[in-house]
Amino acid sequence: MNSIENLQWRYAVKKFDEHKFLSEEQLNILKEAFNLTATSYGLQPVKMVVLKDKDVQQQLVAHSWNQHQVVQASHLLVLCIPKTLTTTDVENYFKLVKDIRNTPDEILNPFKEFLVNDIKNKSPEVLFHWMKNQAYIALGNLMTVAANEKIDSCPMEGFVPEKYDEILGLEKYGLQSVLALPVGFRAEDDYMKDLKKVRKKTEEVVIEL
Repeated sequence: MNSIENLQWRYAVKKFDEHKFLSEEQLNILKEAFNLTATSYGLQPVKMVVLKDKDVQQQLVAHSWNQHQVVQASHLLVLCIPKTLTTTDVENYFKLVKDIRNTPDEILNPFKEFLVNDIKNKSPEVLFHWMKNQAYIALGNLMTVAANEKIDSCPMEGFVPEKYDEILGLEKYGLQSVLALPVGFRAEDDYMKDLKKVRKKTEEVVIEL
């Protein structure tokens, strides 16, 4: 199937088959896809928690607007951002660039100086929204890759981040949760499974100049 057919196939699953689980290969594809996601400046201010612990997943249901996909799914992917982003993170990024590409300092330094100043001058609120936007990019990429691999998913904003952070122990990693993505395989009796996709006509949402 091609990309458009796969996107037609995917939908936000309302009920997962609790007896079907992703293979190690499928899970690794999603991990690598997450790591390869494009982010602003390439800084990757996002991390992903991969959860496959039914007891913990069950605890999260009450803090997910009672959406049972959180526990039904094979795995729950939780996208997180740092509580703080500092110029040290920028310094570490450019060290990685140099280690991998062996790019001379005279080429790296102007951009490095720009980013250091840019991060330094942004307020915590602005940085939060900027990093959350990067998490949305990762979410979209994960959903598309999942569809191409015939893995079902259900993107979620509807949860209490503070409770997720507490239950998952994210404080010790300096992280805060922002998005969730249960992944697995649709149940045969999911009422949404065979419904037609509701979308506007392409010419209504695309403007060609």
